[in-house]
Amino acid sequence: MPLETWFAFFAAAWLISLSPGPGALSCMAAGQRHGFRRACWNILGLQLGVMFLVSVVALGLGAVLVASTTLFEAIKWAGAAYLVWLGIQQWRAEPQALQVAATADGRRRQLVLRGFLVNASNPKGIVFMLAVLPQFIDPALPAWPQYLTCAVTLFFTDAVVMSGYTLLAARVLRLLREPAQQRLANRVFGGLFVVAGLTLAGFRRT
Repeated sequence: MPLETWFAFFAAAWLISLSPGPGALSCMAAGQRHGFRRACWNILGLQLGVMFLVSVVALGLGAVLVASTTLFEAIKWAGAAYLVWLGIQQWRAEPQALQVAATADGRRRQLVLRGFLVNASNPKGIVFMLAVLPQFIDPALPAWPQYLTCAVTLFFTDAVVMSGYTLLAARVLRLLREPAQQRLANRVFGGLFVVAGLTLAGFRRT
């Protein structure tokens, strides 16, 4: 990949990562509930989801997904249902101390899987990747090294941005020590997850 092309993609990657979406919401909710260090496992899961989306596009499966109405709708509704389920779980979560929350439902594997599913089950992300990534791939050069470069770049930029969202939530929202305040924060995040799920359910391909 030519250096000037990479610089253009590097700038685009920051814009992609900074765009608010379910990933940022997942980071803020995890940071608020588990603290920054524990919530880093959620960030890892999100990045694995990003790598999955890049792989889907690189393998040509993104075009197959977009072309298949049945498959696209199935993944879309599964992703929407998962976000709504996360919202309900967050809404119903009982207020508890940060240390208790980290051990109660903050197992590393669970947080990684949660982050992965948030990104991997989002067909809107696949459509977006399918529209953006090929613009930076030179067909005259080997494709896989270019896709790998894009994947590593996205991993870096998204991890930095998601860490920022997580740290902000962990530092600011952990100051909510009263049960009523914690319950309100849980319900705000829960409601936002439901809204994100409903928004995804209404997504239509163009």
